[in-house]
Amino acid sequence: MWWIYALLSALFAALTAIFAKIGIKGVDTDLATAIRTVVIIIIAWAIVFVKGSNSTIASLTRQNWTFLILSGCATGLSWICYFKALQLGKVSQVAPVDKLSVALAIILAAVFLGETLTLKTGIAAALIISGTLVLIF
Repeated sequence: MWWIYALLSALFAALTAIFAKIGIKGVDTDLATAIRTVVIIIIAWAIVFVKGSNSTIASLTRQNWTFLILSGCATGLSWICYFKALQLGKVSQVAPVDKLSVALAIILAAVFLGETLTLKTGIAAALIISGTLVLIF
């Protein structure tokens, strides 16, 4: 079932790039990111309340809070850089380079989370890195 959500994530990420490229014409990218963030906040909290997940907020640990906040900071910085890159470059170049995050996540997961780096996963990461280099140079 996870792969269905992963494919939907990829679809929505692709649509994000297209919609953003159209939406940021003549707009400060930081303002565009802020607007996008407000929309995401509304949707995310609506889902939390509809599902009733808000009742579990009190059970979050200090570690949960710390790493969710760090994740939010990383996400925000990623979006700011992504929108600026989209404004300056082509979607067909920016979006694939942005997906270098997949290879970086594989490597960081092995280093920091102790996840096993299989030959298949290592080759996939190397191909992503190679493709990124082809697009950049």
